Amino acid sequence: MNQDYIKQHPWSIIEEGFDPESVKSSESLFSIGNGAMGQRANFEETYSGETFQGSYIAGVYYPDKTRVGWWKNGYPEYFAKVLNAPNWIGVQVIVDTQELDLATCKKVSEFKRELNMQEGWYKRSFKALLPNDVEVKAEITRFLSLDLDELGAIQYELELLNSDAEVRMVPYLDAGITNEDSNWDDTFWNTTKVSSNDNRAFIAAHTIKTNFETCTFMQASAESNGESINIDETSKTENFVSLHFKHKVKKGQKIKLTKFGGYTVSRNHESSELVKAANNVLDKASKIGFEDLLKKQALAWSAIWEMSDIVIDGDVKAQQGIRFNIFQLNQTYLGTDSRLNIGPKGFTGEKYGGSTYWDTEAYCIPFYMATKDEKAARKLLKYRYNHLDKAIANAKKLGFDNGAALYPMVTMNGEECHNEWEITFEEIHRNGAIAFAIFNYYRYTGDYSYIPEMGLEVLLGIARFWHQRVNFSEEKNKYVMLGVTGPNEYENNVNNNWYTNYLAKWCIDYALEQLSKVKDGYPEDYKRVIGKTKLTQRECDQWKKVADNMYFPFDGKREIFLQQDGFLDKELIPVADLPKSNRPINQKWSWDRILRSPYIKQADVLQGFYFFEDHFSKETLEKHFDFYEPFTVHESSLSPCVHSIQAAKLGRMEQAYAFYLRTSRLDLDDYNKEVEEGLHITSMAGTWMSIVEGFGGMRVINDKLSFTPQIPKQWKSYSFKVNFRNRIIKVMVDKDHAYFEFSGDEEMTIRVNDKRVALLPGKTVKV
Repeated sequence: MNQDYIKQHPWSIIEEGFDPESVKSSESLFSIGNGAMGQRANFEETYSGETFQGSYIAGVYYPDKTRVGWWKNGYPEYFAKVLNAPNWIGVQVIVDTQELDLATCKKVSEFKRELNMQEGWYKRSFKALLPNDVEVKAEITRFLSLDLDELGAIQYELELLNSDAEVRMVPYLDAGITNEDSNWDDTFWNTTKVSSNDNRAFIAAHTIKTNFETCTFMQASAESNGESINIDETSKTENFVSLHFKHKVKKGQKIKLTKFGGYTVSRNHESSELVKAANNVLDKASKIGFEDLLKKQALAWSAIWEMSDIVIDGDVKAQQGIRFNIFQLNQTYLGTDSRLNIGPKGFTGEKYGGSTYWDTEAYCIPFYMATKDEKAARKLLKYRYNHLDKAIANAKKLGFDNGAALYPMVTMNGEECHNEWEITFEEIHRNGAIAFAIFNYYRYTGDYSYIPEMGLEVLLGIARFWHQRVNFSEEKNKYVMLGVTGPNEYENNVNNNWYTNYLAKWCIDYALEQLSKVKDGYPEDYKRVIGKTKLTQRECDQWKKVADNMYFPFDGKREIFLQQDGFLDKELIPVADLPKSNRPINQKWSWDRILRSPYIKQADVLQGFYFFEDHFSKETLEKHFDFYEPFTVHESSLSPCVHSIQAAKLGRMEQAYAFYLRTSRLDLDDYNKEVEEGLHITSMAGTWMSIVEGFGGMRVINDKLSFTPQIPKQWKSYSFKVNFRNRIIKVMVDKDHAYFEFSGDEEMTIRVNDKRVALLPGKTVKV
């Protein structure tokens, strides 16, 4: 059964009623972030029940020594951990010597939390009867500022409902933090100094091994009945500092604590200036004040929503789902820093480690290109260019030479840091996703400059890798690729995964095509790249020979490409015939049984059909969709969106809608029973694609934007905006028509249902 305690609302995630069983799930679902830092929705006050503490700083990590049973040559030395950072949100609340702890209260009522996605804040309220029979009412508002991205703010208001009492509010910083997923139970942080000054406090700490220096800071003030409360005392230990506010509060009166906090980091400041930088942030926050910072937060989110919102009329469940996905994507990455990327859990959990997977190139770049501008996507591509030397070093460790580049499966700094053999060393298709993103970026933005400046070197390194990774089969008289894992991770160490082979051929062809184009149009860049890579014509000829003679497993009887050699040797029982008690198979079956089954974790052959849709006819897609989808268990978050887009292309809107709902509410409805570990951030971009590319049918064909709009029967209408080459197009679709509005300086033509449509600035065109 899916969780169903989240209330349906178009703009908010709402939970009503306190249930200790859902605390960890809600900590994920109500997470907040601002691109520079983020945190799970942990309670500010002490909570002795089951909880998963999590505060995270973008780009700060720890190289946790690899733990494997049997070391093999080439294993990464560490698994990069997204670090649980010192906790700045804590506020201990003591009422007449009794600590407020929802796990020990006699009664908790009127509990409610709301994540307001429209304005970017998180609010929690409740009534609680403490063990000493004092009843209190609390309301807490928290947000991470978009304007001052090193700052978070909390307002904690407590009202006494049935008696007078002495209330002690103790805001604190705690650097005695550990990761839940530590391999060796190591300490990741070393605290160097704990200090305070009036109503401010600071903890200087650095990460062990990676030496990221941080200052966790706070400022607190309290008032009751309009009267300011002075700090009673300050407490310090080697990892902890707290400020104590004590006040006698009468029945019916409130005490309010305002706390600013956050992090300054050596990634952005000189190490010696971190406390000074923290004071600067607090000075700005104090001057603006909590209420005005909250107003600024709403304005900043309004600007984001103006471009990225998708409006659905007639289906609140679908509306809430897409906005939740868009909101979390923007909380994770805002396109402002080319040193950062989009981790699969964002700022919502520690699972998977690392900050960068192939998900970024395959799923996230389209979202950022269309809802921001080319700069955000270009920064993501620059991130890969900056890691090219490490990708070459990664390949060298595995025996490749001559500048062959293998980008890591998981990384923080360009080094491979994932240590499951069948994924790390066999799931090499990630190289192809990076090349495809370069192609996709140019196709969509029209900005070719990235390729001569940076992209060509990446493409050449990737082509060199594919050329060396294949071998020639005398028996087949073709080049084959042995011992790989495709996107379907329920198949390991297979030969001739169709998707990987197809990508390899395409990557080589595309690299050669761009080499020729840069030679003709950008001679200086060409000369620089050839000088750097020492590429020869003979080498290019060898690549071409491989691309032209690649082997693709094919079944002539069914007229389909096979996922890999031997796929038809499996017992082909459709998922529909599996007992429900067997699902999800990754939690119910042994790995051995999964590997021998025909079941597909996520789109594999169909992922190739998604990338290279224009290489195949609609009939060919239909044949492959009808064969592979019945064996797909969709136990990867990246799977339903691809199937939704393809079902829509095939005109199967019921199926497309079902897949859309699954991808958009994957976490809200906890389909995979794992949301307490964190959200699936990168797949959320696939939800956006399901609507824009699936229902809206948006494509770039022959350098023109094209649409084939459809609408699920559950909806009255929907609308979205895209930024196409710095021109904003708004698309609205209802049961009968599609409408297009465009803001730009001059006429623009698009194609709708394969017919040319002229758009004029400020005019709406009905189709």
